[in-house]
Amino acid sequence: MPLDETNNESYRYLRSVGNTWKFNVEDVHPKMLERLYKRFDTFDLDTDGKMNMDEIMYWPDRMRQLVNATDEQVEKMREAVRVFFFNKGVDPVHGLKREDWVEANRVFAEAERERERRGEGSLIALLSNAYYDVLDDDGDGTVDVEELKTMMKAFDVPQEAAYTFFQKADTDKTGKLERPELVHLFRKFWMEPYDPQWDGVYAYKY
Repeated sequence: MPLDETNNESYRYLRSVGNTWKFNVEDVHPKMLERLYKRFDTFDLDTDGKMNMDEIMYWPDRMRQLVNATDEQVEKMREAVRVFFFNKGVDPVHGLKREDWVEANRVFAEAERERERRGEGSLIALLSNAYYDVLDDDGDGTVDVEELKTMMKAFDVPQEAAYTFFQKADTDKTGKLERPELVHLFRKFWMEPYDPQWDGVYAYKY
């Protein structure tokens, strides 16, 4: 069954505000296709070709094991992950099939652009901020490269990816990531077309 407003939350949102955007796989760069499928396979823990919410919730629960997070922080992170991936097409009952993953990502990106144009809350910021609150282990209001390594470990991403991430995200070159810098990095990754200058980030990011 093709994705549309009857079975995908981002399509439903777009149609509700009069946006008639349509997916064309030819608009997706081959390297982005490769990266997206690689991330799907990471999330598909039982390798059945379908991503479900129980598998998604493994990742915030894993953060609890790696940092001294409070129950409130973990619950906030779980809710942000649930909302984010529901809008990326992971149905709470039926999950999301591998063959629909790329389209689900692209329609989510268009929905985020629409929310941005309309001055509405960003789901990317919701997710980024929930993880930021947990990563800021020393409570100084910033995230350093060692704290960022924790997120890399939580997502089973090579630790060296933290340095690539950090270099791209630290736009003011202070050696610390402020909240908007991490949101910007997440937004660029999920919303913008493939950029070869970001290959180092695309290679690792979920």
